[in-house]
Amino acid sequence: MTKLVLTWALNSFALFFVMKLTSGIQIDRFQDLLFATVVIALLNTFLRPVIILLTLPVTVLTLGLFTLVVNGLIFYLAAQVVPGFHVTGFGAAFVAALLYSLFSFVLNMLFGTRK
Repeated sequence: MTKLVLTWALNSFALFFVMKLTSGIQIDRFQDLLFATVVIALLNTFLRPVIILLTLPVTVLTLGLFTLVVNGLIFYLAAQVVPGFHVTGFGAAFVAALLYSLFSFVLNMLFGTRK
């Protein structure tokens, strides 16, 4: 349970850092940041595998690079679901998803939440 809370906190910090670095991302309140982190995690857990499966031919043709577009789509979709989480466009969502993946991976590796 503490590992889950630590991972959530680290991913929330990564999302906050991405918001500060990317001009097209805005989060109104701290609660919206925490809720957006949960929504992104749930979308990545349940919806992303379905989208990856449906876009498998395109992903194979682009040698896996289309997965980055899927990550941006998930990030943009999370912004549509969470009321206080705003993304100006798909380009900002694409860059933010890339940075979010990188920062959360590094933070989780540093704090040992991943094996």
